[in-house]
Amino acid sequence: MDEIAVLGSGRGSLLPDLVKSGLPISLFVADRKCHALDVARALKIPNIVLLERTDFSKSFDSVAYTTRLVNLLKQYSIKLVVMAGFRTRLAALMFEPENFEHTLNTHPSLLPAFPGGNAVQDALDYGVKVTGCTVHVAIAKVDAGPIRAQAVVWVREGDTAETLHDRIREVEGPFLYPNAIWDYIQELGLNVL
Repeated sequence: MDEIAVLGSGRGSLLPDLVKSGLPISLFVADRKCHALDVARALKIPNIVLLERTDFSKSFDSVAYTTRLVNLLKQYSIKLVVMAGFRTRLAALMFEPENFEHTLNTHPSLLPAFPGGNAVQDALDYGVKVTGCTVHVAIAKVDAGPIRAQAVVWVREGDTAETLHDRIREVEGPFLYPNAIWDYIQELGLNVL
């Protein structure tokens, strides 16, 4: 059976929807102490690992951290990596074919517009009338991989980054991301059940 890992850093808001979709997650990895670890435990994900990032300075050794992550994923025989709010930028070696070229990510904008960590606020600051979310294949360049799926969310008068991001999550979690993951699994011919 081909194993699936989910990487997260925050609230774990996507995890229940991924599990509800029937996705057999065998490993959850967090890069920091966060609520997502509690969510993963409550969902009874069989393997939960805190691969803690302790350095958040500009001198952070991305290669060393990514090497630790790649080794962990290989230890669990992971074939597909699903990023779900993972906030550590990984080194290019993560996405090399001999490591994890099958990595999906979700992003709260209609890429290629507003890549990076402040996408929702950037969209509001720009004054767009619509934004949304994008599922893409993760590559070394942030938010630049091939787009797999997108969904539109209208910006409302008076939206804040928080209210808009909450509405994006309503589309992203229950519908867009799980469906895009299952489509990708089928396209790759992975045996996950």
